[in-house]
Amino acid sequence: MDFRVLPSGNLTLTNLTAPGCLCGDDTDLSTISLGIRDGMLCAPAADLPAVDMRGAMVFPAFVDMHTHLDKGHIWRRAPNPDGTFDGALAAVEADRTANWSGSDIRARMDFALRCAWAHGTRAIRTHLDSIGPQAAISFPEFTRLRDEWAGRIELQAACLTLIDRIDPDGGGEFADLVDLVAQSRGVLGCVTFPDARLRDRLRAFFDHAGRRGLETDFHSDETGDPDSASLRVIAETVLETGFDAPVTVGHCCSLAMQPDAEWRHTLDLVARAGINIVSLPMCNQYLQDRVGGRTPRWRGVTLVHEMAARGINVSFASDNTRDPFYAYGDLDMIEVMREATRIAHLDHSRTDWTNAFLTSPARACGFDAPGLVPGAPADLVICRARDWTELFARPQSDRIVLRAGRQIDRSLPDYAELDHLMR
Repeated sequence: MDFRVLPSGNLTLTNLTAPGCLCGDDTDLSTISLGIRDGMLCAPAADLPAVDMRGAMVFPAFVDMHTHLDKGHIWRRAPNPDGTFDGALAAVEADRTANWSGSDIRARMDFALRCAWAHGTRAIRTHLDSIGPQAAISFPEFTRLRDEWAGRIELQAACLTLIDRIDPDGGGEFADLVDLVAQSRGVLGCVTFPDARLRDRLRAFFDHAGRRGLETDFHSDETGDPDSASLRVIAETVLETGFDAPVTVGHCCSLAMQPDAEWRHTLDLVARAGINIVSLPMCNQYLQDRVGGRTPRWRGVTLVHEMAARGINVSFASDNTRDPFYAYGDLDMIEVMREATRIAHLDHSRTDWTNAFLTSPARACGFDAPGLVPGAPADLVICRARDWTELFARPQSDRIVLRAGRQIDRSLPDYAELDHLMR
């Protein structure tokens, strides 16, 4: 059998290898068979032609819960001059001011979605820069794309503004942004950092979200400065206000640099508040502790093992793609899984980390996560690899992606499509 081509129609895939946590047991890997009938998974049956998959690993289609589709693929016209976080901020701000028209954003977002589709992703949350007039440009383009991609990739958008632009006394520019997010069926988001009125601004933020019934998603403490501790203040504010809609916080890099007593106290609060955490290992390793002429001293990731041990819902995601915050990437969740395993030492650890790329982000965002059970859509990613070391040793470029039981064309879009935007 040519691994890259499956017979069409209803069939049973035998001798598949799946992570045990997706099969309802605590083993590392399990051997399973999956029936496919009329685009749905079913129990293997005698009337379904059997195909021996020779141990190939199988996953449900992936969930990528933290991306920046609006920034994606601008590197050629807006490279980061020195690879630092400040360099990224300046490069993106200049490019946004000069180039982020509706047609520019739409072309780049659609290009990124076609990449994610080919790699086997079924759901994405993106952040959209929402400072000044940009939100009114980006959100309408996103909502049109969300409708066009319905049935292929489920999409959500979170606004991205700065905590110091929120007036604790209400009103102003942020109130208008909340209205736009609510009208767009979006998620309320912002970047937090040390601020003299952080607690007051967060109270106002959650008040806006609560009154409009919005979920929330933060970028927080994306720094190696141990004094950056806004995650703790977010958790305290959630507990103080009783805010009961889902709260997600991304990055949280500074936790890894804080004294033991401080990070332990913060994580205990995060667990009590029921906050979801998403780690972005590729981008954070790229940016954090980058100083010219000096070898970095740490990996940039947050304390994912300590979080999981407390029952905190931890996920991993792509973050930026070919922009000043991360020069590489392709919205490929198998790449994210491979690099997260290496960077955060997920191997020699729990046997359920696979959930951090599937069910955990789905739970955080409210996406469906049907898994590998009968009655679920036959949305599968099948890799030639037969175990973890084979999976992570190669990029699995010859993987099979099934959507509704049908093998999709995995041809990736050509970067040359974007050349006219890079001039």
